[in-house]
Amino acid sequence: MAERTLRSCRILVVEDDYLLADDLRRELDEAGAIVLGPVGTVEDALKAIDTEPRIDGALLDVNLGGELAFPAGDLLVQRRVPFAFTTGYDDDVIPSRFAHVPVCQKPVSLIKVVSAIGRALEK
Repeated sequence: MAERTLRSCRILVVEDDYLLADDLRRELDEAGAIVLGPVGTVEDALKAIDTEPRIDGALLDVNLGGELAFPAGDLLVQRRVPFAFTTGYDDDVIPSRFAHVPVCQKPVSLIKVVSAIGRALEK
């Protein structure tokens, strides 16, 4: 189901760990998505969200080089772009305003991440 859901969807990957970002890019590509990024800083994420004419969904790492990525999450919500968080932190670090956002715990299962972004897109 995720494969059909993600086909031709433009998915922004925001992840500061190069190997994980590359794995996510590859897995999303195999699911038929058009991968935007990956980008690894809050500043680059905000710039991508501001400048990309179309983003269908996003994967957003909570901690980007020691900086929390919630401003990028706020901008995605403002643009009505569905997304999922990836994090190594407990869920309680995520502000209540993001209660509707799926969370994938690290170490991530790539299948679960693709499924989570597919579910977010269905809403």
